[in-house]
Amino acid sequence: MTTRHRVRALLWVVFAVLALGLGGNPAPAGAQGYPSRTITLVVPSPPGGGTDTSWRIIEPRMSELLGQKIIIENRPGASGNIGAAYVAKAAPDGYTLLALISSHVINQSVMKDIPYDVERDFAPISRSVLVPGVLVAPASLPASNLKELIALLKANPGKYNFGSAGLGSMSHLMIELLLNMTGTKMVHVPYRGTAPAFNDVLAGHTALMSADLINVTQHLTAGRVRAYAVTSAERSPAAPDIPTVAEAGVPGYEALQWFGLVAPAGTPREIVAKLHDAVVKALQDPGVRDHFIKDGTTPAPSASPQEFAEFIHTERVKWAKVVEQAGLAGK
Repeated sequence: MTTRHRVRALLWVVFAVLALGLGGNPAPAGAQGYPSRTITLVVPSPPGGGTDTSWRIIEPRMSELLGQKIIIENRPGASGNIGAAYVAKAAPDGYTLLALISSHVINQSVMKDIPYDVERDFAPISRSVLVPGVLVAPASLPASNLKELIALLKANPGKYNFGSAGLGSMSHLMIELLLNMTGTKMVHVPYRGTAPAFNDVLAGHTALMSADLINVTQHLTAGRVRAYAVTSAERSPAAPDIPTVAEAGVPGYEALQWFGLVAPAGTPREIVAKLHDAVVKALQDPGVRDHFIKDGTTPAPSASPQEFAEFIHTERVKWAKVVEQAGLAGK
């Protein structure tokens, strides 16, 4: 090849590179035109639970925004691990999503041989809602507020018990965090779900638990139980008269159950961005937002997928420390 031909060939290469640069990077295969068919959202809990209910509120508006139907598929079991493992192995094309829950982050520390890694195997899309707990006790317990409860526990280490929805559940760790921060001791009694745990609080068999506000409001009104504080950093609009734990005597305390949306790792960024936008806009819808706030739940979408990734990491580190302090690691 002559020098002239080499120069001409080099110029063609340069022109081709410039043309690609001017035209922008093409979207990965499958990202263009997304979504073109039905999306499956795997909820790792039974129908009727908090996670399931929250996404059935969001789904109609989100489906409308995306222009495709989202079908909710319940795959409960093993504290959410069955559904998570299924989605972790799904094709990263945006058509199989997971309703991530705070338990998935906790499971990484509490359980052995988890078949997925919550940070490695998923592409974060957005947080959806925050669900504060409310610390409740039988009306007969001789402590009218949180400071009196802490004093009672310090005077009687290990005498009183607390209930939860199960070992390593968020309702369990919310109390463990409180005990760690106040230097108090109680005996943990795990139940098979929130309802039986709360029933024993009503009956006076259990001294304390963290429950969902929506489930205890009527009992508070009737005077059957006493509410000490909500676990969020701010008071709940659904119960503005109940102080936060921090206000009631434990500065810096905050513990929230939360839900969010993730896709399998490797899902194209363009698809993740489109899903993130749909979640945010759905939660900004007045009807959707008002529905949650009325029930004591806070719509709280992430500003970006990266922000949700950072939130997941922070929660994983926070609760791993609580799990270790409580001696629950690897249970």
